[in-house]
Amino acid sequence: MRGMAGAGLRMLTGIALLLGAGAVSAQEAKTALPAPVLNMTPVKPESVGFSSERLERLHALIQGEIDQKQLAGAVTILARHGKIVEYRVYGEKDLAAGTAMTRDTIFRDYSMTKPVTGVAMMILYEQGKWLPMDPIAKYIPEFAHLKVYDGVDAKGKMLVSDPEQTPTMNELMTHTAGFTYGNGNTPAEKMYAELKVRDGKTLEEMIDRLAQIPLIYQPGRQWQYSLSMDVQGYIVEKLSGQSLPDFMHDHIFAPLGMKDAGFYVPAGKRRRFSPGYHYDAKTGKLVEENMANGMPDDYTAQPTAPSGGGGLVATAEDYYRFAQMLANGGELGGVRILSPETVKLMTSNHLPASLLTGEWGIGMHMMRPGFGYGYDCAVVYDPAEASLPDGRGTFFWDGAAGTWFWVDPTNDIVFVAMIQRRTSPDNHGLLYRSHAVVYGALVDPGK
Repeated sequence: MRGMAGAGLRMLTGIALLLGAGAVSAQEAKTALPAPVLNMTPVKPESVGFSSERLERLHALIQGEIDQKQLAGAVTILARHGKIVEYRVYGEKDLAAGTAMTRDTIFRDYSMTKPVTGVAMMILYEQGKWLPMDPIAKYIPEFAHLKVYDGVDAKGKMLVSDPEQTPTMNELMTHTAGFTYGNGNTPAEKMYAELKVRDGKTLEEMIDRLAQIPLIYQPGRQWQYSLSMDVQGYIVEKLSGQSLPDFMHDHIFAPLGMKDAGFYVPAGKRRRFSPGYHYDAKTGKLVEENMANGMPDDYTAQPTAPSGGGGLVATAEDYYRFAQMLANGGELGGVRILSPETVKLMTSNHLPASLLTGEWGIGMHMMRPGFGYGYDCAVVYDPAEASLPDGRGTFFWDGAAGTWFWVDPTNDIVFVAMIQRRTSPDNHGLLYRSHAVVYGALVDPGK
C-alpha cells in the first residue's frame, strides 16, 4: 500500500510539475491537457482598436457578394490580441435546401491545407528529421535521377538535361523545386495528366509517377504553384511512420481542439458539410458542383492518398484555432505546437530577389518586391513595396473554394473567411478587398 501511495504521490507531483512548466508540447498535450477552451464571444471592437462603424464595410462587402449571387454564404472570424472582434455568419449553407449558414458548417479547405502541411513539416524539422538544405532525394530516393525539361527538338521530341543543382527541401517548401500541377502545354507538363499523377491510390504511387516526369524548370529558377505540398505529405508519412491524417490529428488537430478538421466528413457530420458551388455567368446563378481531377470530390471516407496540398475540410473555428496558434508563436491555450523561432522560419520570405519580379505567381498572388513566399504560405515582408495595408510579416493563403486567412504579427490580427465558391473567375479580388476594409477599420492600432 505504501508503494502504491508513493507511486500516486510521484504521479501527482509529476502532473503538478508539468502543469507548472507552462505550455506543453503537442505530443504531451495528447495525454496531459484537454484541448484549449477559447472564448469566442466578441469584444467591443473599440477595445482593441477597431471602429464598429467602419467594420460595417466588411459586412457590406460580404453581404454584397451574396446579394449579387456570387456567394451562397460565409462565416468570418476577425481577432486581435487573441480576442474575437467579429464572428459573423452570412447567407445560406445549401441553396437547394434553403438551409441557413451556421458557425459549425464544415467547408472544403483545398489549398488552405498547404500551411497545415507546412506546420506538420516544421514539427518534424524541430525533431531534427530534415533540414532546408538537404536534397529532396535524401528522403525520396525515387527523385535521385530527375531530369529537367529542356524544350523540344526539330521533330517535336522532348529534350531533357541534368539539373544544374540538386533540388532541395527549401525549394520543395517554396514552390521552386521544378514541379508544377501539370496545367501547362509543354510535353513534360502533359505527362502529369498522361500518368495520372494526382489519381494515385497511395502517396507512394503518386511519387512513383512523378519521378518519371522531368522537372519543368531548373531548380530555384522559377516560382510555380505545384504538387510540392503533396510531396511533403508523403515525406511526413515517411519521416513519422504515420499516415498524414493520423499525424495531423495527433500533432495538430487534437491538441488544438480542431474537432471537425480532417480529410473526410464522417456520416454523423454530413448534414453540416456545405455543398460546393461555381458561378455560371450564362445564367447568373451559383451552380452546385463536385471537384475532381486529383482533388477530393465526395469526402465520404478517409482517402488512401491524402492530399497535403488540398485535401482538408474544417469549420471556420477549426481554422481560426490553427491560425491563432501561429499568431501566438506556435502556442494556443497552453498547448505548444512549434517554437516561436520555427514559426518565424516558416513565415519569413525565402525567395531570392531574382524571383521577386512580378513574373511568377498564381492569380493575384504575384511574387514581387515586398511580397514573397515562406514555407507553404505567402509573406508580405514589406507592405509598402507590395502596395498592401497589412503589417510587416503578414502571412496568408487561400483555397480553390474561396476560403482565405491571414495572420498579421505586427498588428496582432487574425482573419479567417470560409465560403464555398470555387474560383470563378477569380476569388482573389474578394480576399484583397477584405484586407482593405479590415485595415480601414483599424483606427487605433496602438491599442
